[in-house]
Amino acid sequence: QVQLVESGGGLVQAGGSLRLSCAASGRTLSGNVMGWFRQAPGKEREFVAAISWAGVRTAYSDSVKGRFTISRDNAKNTVYLQMNSLQPEDTAVYYCAAQYPERGPLDNGLMYNRWGQGTQVTVSS
Repeated sequence: QVQLVESGGGLVQAGGSLRLSCAASGRTLSGNVMGWFRQAPGKEREFVAAISWAGVRTAYSDSVKGRFTISRDNAKNTVYLQMNSLQPEDTAVYYCAAQYPERGPLDNGLMYNRWGQGTQVTVSS
């Protein structure tokens, strides 16, 4: 079984940066897709970013494109989300997710079959 553990969330002022990490443990498999989703209070979960196994393919939501960067280190079984120019509307619980193995479109939450517990990101104005 694969476990995903997020870290790096916190409180930051608008315009600031944070880097989230997601470490996978257990029976990790190659060929997976890793992604980040977020859910703000009173809103549905939304796709943020995703990356293929080799890092050749990435996908971003329009709301974070140009500000967030997803990357991965397969040797460490870890995926990262570098978040720059954060805005109050980025406030949410951020979830790491994985497709084990790759099952479909990077931005489709239904294709992900492993989820972390989430980490809170709060951006103050």
